[in-house]
Amino acid sequence: MKFPQLAGTLILGFAAISLFANCNSDGKSGGIGKIFSADTTKKKTDSTANVMKPVDPKLYDSLVRKLANGDTTGKWPVKNQPIPLTGAILPFKRIVVYYGNLHSKKMGALGEYAPKEMWQRLNAEVKRWEKADPSTPVQPGLHYIAAVASGTAGRDGKYINRMANKQIDSVLKIAKMQPNTIVFLDLQVALSTIKAELPHIEKYLQLPYVHLGIDPEFSMKDGSLPGKKIGTYDAADINYVTGYLADMVKKYNLPPKVFVLHRFTKKMVTNSQSIKLRPEVQVVMHMDGWGEPELKKGTYRHFIQGEPVQFTGFKLFYKNDLKKDPKRLMTPEELLKLTPKPIYIQYQ
Repeated sequence: MKFPQLAGTLILGFAAISLFANCNSDGKSGGIGKIFSADTTKKKTDSTANVMKPVDPKLYDSLVRKLANGDTTGKWPVKNQPIPLTGAILPFKRIVVYYGNLHSKKMGALGEYAPKEMWQRLNAEVKRWEKADPSTPVQPGLHYIAAVASGTAGRDGKYINRMANKQIDSVLKIAKMQPNTIVFLDLQVALSTIKAELPHIEKYLQLPYVHLGIDPEFSMKDGSLPGKKIGTYDAADINYVTGYLADMVKKYNLPPKVFVLHRFTKKMVTNSQSIKLRPEVQVVMHMDGWGEPELKKGTYRHFIQGEPVQFTGFKLFYKNDLKKDPKRLMTPEELLKLTPKPIYIQYQ
């Protein structure tokens, strides 16, 4: 995507951060709280966990071929990918989520609307997807920015605002308003590192219905301040994360984790061909740029379709996608014509 377009989004995000009153650079609070405590003791029986059914390899293969949508390049479906462990969500369901942060109405639909209204709107999107593709059940989810790149240095000088545990607890509580909802915790590491940030949310990732997102845009490896330029992750970073998640899945006997990576430029993810796939983790490369439909499709074609990893995602912006003609969101029917078909859909 065009960086000038993105700069406006970044500025809005940083302005929102200045209003945060209940978070800090440490992400600490007075304790995990009742919501989390209840969850950790019910990991295997929680109603939000998927039914743990073994994966049929033939069915899996047929569904990933269906997602390839007639690809003629030979890149899709991705060759030699592992059959996922019991309880895998993808490709059996399409994940449809609202993205945002509870502290800011400008960072996404999750946070812009009160919970009941948010759920009404998200459920309407779910119904549109169910109508557009009746053969693929929809898995609703909330995608929460649990660590936000900041315009100020913070106490540790890392330009990161980690959400307090009680704020993450609030998201889990909102998710429980609708049974079987999954939650993504998203990390914008700024001048920190993904290795340093994962432990802050590890207790939440132990829950079977909590998954992970990371945003290369705000991984500032060269020391630049977030928002001044676009950041990056290398395959080595991504392989560290998938290894971390795989170890957790094995240790706690969890279903596979869905792992979402945002992308809209080539340099945001380097050496993507070296990303290691594991049966414990399902990797989604997510087209995260905004703009008019043709611009978004071009970004998807170059940086998602053209550099296959495993599964693909697509973001729709309720406001930014309307800034230029034809001033409308792409429809589920249009997105289902893409090659490959996205199996993770995010609304901001």
